[in-house]
Amino acid sequence: MAAPLELFCWKGDYGLASVDVDCLTVLAYAKFAGAPLKVHKITNPWRSPTGTLPALKTREEGSISQPSKIIIHLRKQVNDPLSTLRERPIYTLWIDSKNYVDVTRCWYAENISFPLNFLLPNRMHGQQLEKLRLVRGDPVLEPGEQLEKELYRDAFECMTLLSQRLGSQKFFFGDSPSSLDAYVFAHLAPLLKIKLPNGKLQQHLNSLNNLQQYCTNILALYFPSDAREAPGRKIHVQPDSSDFDNEPHMRRNQILSVLFAVGAMLGYAILTGIVTIKREQPQLKNSGRDDGDEEDED
Repeated sequence: MAAPLELFCWKGDYGLASVDVDCLTVLAYAKFAGAPLKVHKITNPWRSPTGTLPALKTREEGSISQPSKIIIHLRKQVNDPLSTLRERPIYTLWIDSKNYVDVTRCWYAENISFPLNFLLPNRMHGQQLEKLRLVRGDPVLEPGEQLEKELYRDAFECMTLLSQRLGSQKFFFGDSPSSLDAYVFAHLAPLLKIKLPNGKLQQHLNSLNNLQQYCTNILALYFPSDAREAPGRKIHVQPDSSDFDNEPHMRRNQILSVLFAVGAMLGYAILTGIVTIKREQPQLKNSGRDDGDEEDED
């Protein structure tokens, strides 16, 4: 069995696990998540592997000193439901190629003003991928079959845990909504309402009756006008083909979109006078010689 992670932090007092806020943050997260830790509570930072506190000693990444980086590393060791809740909608709506091409990109392209509708969706796609990398704690993360399997597995477990925690309650902490309800609702409602070509996660959400009803009740109670005005949207479905066949078309469309947008902006610059094109009339060779001779005579 692998050696447990070792956490070095300031000792506690006043009924607190640690008197230092950063150390207490890491200790609290480790307790909430059930991360396997061997804790060293000390009063001399030089006894830690980094010379600062808190510090986490790991086998794979050496020693880590910043609280945010420590928490990111701990997320890899345990199943963090809220972390998974952030990851899955990002992947489903923005990284899953079929959902992104057929639904997400189409929606933003139709609703963003020209010519930004040719540029912003792809830019936002890149930003969402960076966000997923940050949440996962992997700066070189790339979409793939293995990542998709891991995210689906974690997402199914996360949603099941949320369903069990909610139970028959109206909200997660009783009859009144909290910030947690806002967070959970905002991540689940799009999966419930947007019809996606790749709907594995939607099917699982629909099988959890209390979570489905939870989202429906919030929509009806707090967003009734939006629920009434929601039109039925048609999914732009690409012809069935392998991912290998789709990839060249996706790249071609991206290149054409960029070229079109650049051309449009250049045309706008010319029409508004930002860029001017000066044309010179060609001169006849003979007249050129005559002018030159006259200049020589002067």
